[in-house]
Amino acid sequence: MMDGDWVGGVLPRRSVALSVALMAATIAGGLAVRFSRLGLPGFVVKYGGSCLWALTIYWVVSTLLPRLHLYSAALVAGAISTGVEFLKLYRSPGLDAFRYTLAGILLLGRIFSWWDILAYLMAIGAGAWLDSWLRATRG
Repeated sequence: MMDGDWVGGVLPRRSVALSVALMAATIAGGLAVRFSRLGLPGFVVKYGGSCLWALTIYWVVSTLLPRLHLYSAALVAGAISTGVEFLKLYRSPGLDAFRYTLAGILLLGRIFSWWDILAYLMAIGAGAWLDSWLRATRG
């Protein structure tokens, strides 16, 4: 892969089958890290789950918007994940009640953290790099 592939070159699209497999594997990994009793350190459980959540956002964005350049898809995914993190600062009875459901915990989380934002951006960057590599090896 050359630098032009990331910045301005054209890479082949990722197949739908590969996209679904990447999303499924990332979601399964995130659920395993967060909810399985794997004996992982708390740091890995907390930030590993956050990283895999943000990576899932990247896979979804880059799949639903396949014409977007990988750099742009990473920026959109970063904006979405950061926006969801800032949403944790907003409180309302209905939203707070949802945050305590399993879906709310998985989709929104409950406690704002700058460290989560850093984890999200690192995971999205790594995902975009992996995506670029996967697409370059196909081409």
